[in-house]
Amino acid sequence: MTEPQVEVRRSKRRKQTVSAYRDGGKVVVLLPARMSRAEERHWVDEMLSRLRRSETRRKSPARASDEALMNRCAELSQRYLDGLAVAAGVRWVAPMRTRWASCTPAEGTIRVSRRLREVPSWVLDYVLVHELAHLLVPGHGADFWEWVNRYPRTERAIGYLEGLTAAADLGTGGGDPVSDDEVD
Repeated sequence: MTEPQVEVRRSKRRKQTVSAYRDGGKVVVLLPARMSRAEERHWVDEMLSRLRRSETRRKSPARASDEALMNRCAELSQRYLDGLAVAAGVRWVAPMRTRWASCTPAEGTIRVSRRLREVPSWVLDYVLVHELAHLLVPGHGADFWEWVNRYPRTERAIGYLEGLTAAADLGTGGGDPVSDDEVD
């Protein structure tokens, strides 16, 4: 993996803390002005490592392929749905206009919009748990939400998706925060 371009910014006002962030294709590392060149090299390496770890943690391995998505569904079903929700097929699809994902319970299939490939893993996990729950309960009644709410970050993920929708002005409308699931 090629190392990104690094820009080091020193500050006389910065006394102890070191921080880093991505700015386009480069990484900006903020250091106290008093640091030696050796300390600078150490902290640049350390901050690049931390950024990589953080970014890897945030992105779900399920984004890699349909097979990885299917495997993630199996793990989530075991963990949160007592292993009862078994999808016959799960796949990434072209971005949907009005939903993040959809489920056809009669066929046991789940489709997930590619727009979710870059969201944090806990958001994608929520969407998958939501769709898997439709394999157990087709509608959006209280019994459905009992299953979905077993996922501990449900509320947070709904808020994230609502914010993403608002920011992109996607206009998915009200109602269900994840999908207008197809129920056959």
